Amino acid sequence: AMPAGEAVAATAAENSQPMAEAKPKADIPVNIYRPNKPYIGKCLSNEELVAEGGVGTVRHLIFDIGGGDLRYLEGQSIGIVPPGTDDKGKPHKLRLYSIASTRHGDKLDDKTVSLCVRQLEYKHPETGEMVYGVCSTYLCNLEAGADVAITGPVGKEMLLPDDENATVIMMATGTGIAPFRAFLWRMFKESHEDYKFKGLAWLFFGIPFSANILYKDDLEQIQREFPDNFRLTYAISREQQNAQGGKMYIQDRIAEAAEELWPMLQKPNTHTYICGLKGMEGGIDAGMSAVTSKYGVDWSGYQKDMKKQGRWHVETY
Repeated sequence: AMPAGEAVAATAAENSQPMAEAKPKADIPVNIYRPNKPYIGKCLSNEELVAEGGVGTVRHLIFDIGGGDLRYLEGQSIGIVPPGTDDKGKPHKLRLYSIASTRHGDKLDDKTVSLCVRQLEYKHPETGEMVYGVCSTYLCNLEAGADVAITGPVGKEMLLPDDENATVIMMATGTGIAPFRAFLWRMFKESHEDYKFKGLAWLFFGIPFSANILYKDDLEQIQREFPDNFRLTYAISREQQNAQGGKMYIQDRIAEAAEELWPMLQKPNTHTYICGLKGMEGGIDAGMSAVTSKYGVDWSGYQKDMKKQGRWHVETY
């Protein structure tokens, strides 16, 4: 899910009509379906992604959107409106989820959209009872054939560049893999005539156990088939150790690779994407700044420049 702030921003953006000439260069679909009139799609399938021995529940859901006008691009999100009412008797507010499929959908027929959803569960700080997320629990338990209320799409922050020779660096924790699954499927699995990727894609993926590597078989198959165009680096915190003998987190992998990443980041057609839990950026910045300072470069200033150039993309929640 994404922060509520983004939903608020999306609503604010809906209410201000832009001037006609300020049209974005690409046709980016936004808010085709609104919360007051969502698209009612169908759940086609709901599969567990966490293997034996992993922690938690993460599901890959495919929804049929063939009966409507919903279009989306890789890196966008859709809203899901859970059925029923909250404890005040009001209808539930929508929750945003990053789309895990390419624009053509997992069935390549432009009629589906997929999500990667982790069931949110935590102990209540006062009562100690287990609390389960409303929407994530609803989605994780959704049965094939069930209706689902969908809004959106929203988001322009995480879109892929048009340049098919770009270097695309992706940093994900957990279900933050969702947009990168969309990217990688578009790059390597679809070979669709509208996009032929010839650049380099490098995914850093942080998870607690090997059994929590979402889409593991597919990722490793892409790595075998496209060794010159795809690099895959795991940070498995409960199974691997960093150089200091502590747990191996994604920021440790970034620090290890920083010497190699730095020349890449200086190329004008390198795009970096970060998706996952808030708080992951700090460690990534620390790892990069340790290297850039050797070259007399202030990392935070350089990163701001990359943001201005539209090639540093962050979506954390």
